[in-house]
Amino acid sequence: MIVGVGIDVVDVERLARALDRTPRLAARLFTDQEQQSGGVASLAARFAAKEAVAKALGAPGGLRWLDAEVLRLESGRPVLEVRGTVADAAARQGVASWHVSLSHDAGIAMAVVVAES
Repeated sequence: MIVGVGIDVVDVERLARALDRTPRLAARLFTDQEQQSGGVASLAARFAAKEAVAKALGAPGGLRWLDAEVLRLESGRPVLEVRGTVADAAARQGVASWHVSLSHDAGIAMAVVVAES
């Protein structure tokens, strides 16, 4: 059963400017592995996924950015790993699995996240 669905879009250039302006921002938003995943468009898609996770959970307060990690399988398929604040919020709602889709084109990155019980 679907517990929640979230979608978000991110302007890639806007994120690039924010990362340039605030050097420690990347470490606050992305895990080390996420930071190694590719360029700014890839980071923007991951940021959109983190926002979409919050929306799928009903946007509860207190979620930490680093507690939702978007990784890529060898096949290229994105997967979501949650821990800490995000895992706790998901457990309270009975979330047992996640589905995530990422895309970026024409300067826009987007993500769709489905939380399933």
